[in-house]
Amino acid sequence: MQEPNDTRTIQQIRKSRNRVLAFSLAGFAILVFFISIAKMS
Repeated sequence: MQEPNDTRTIQQIRKSRNRVLAFSLAGFAILVFFISIAKMS
């Protein structure tokens, strides 16, 4: 059986992992955007 503390820490780990994934995806999109602008000019 899981205790409430276990599920709370699992949710915190999942939330922080999703935040890191979102930031890395946004950073990659911005990087591709600036590279495409640099190639056009």
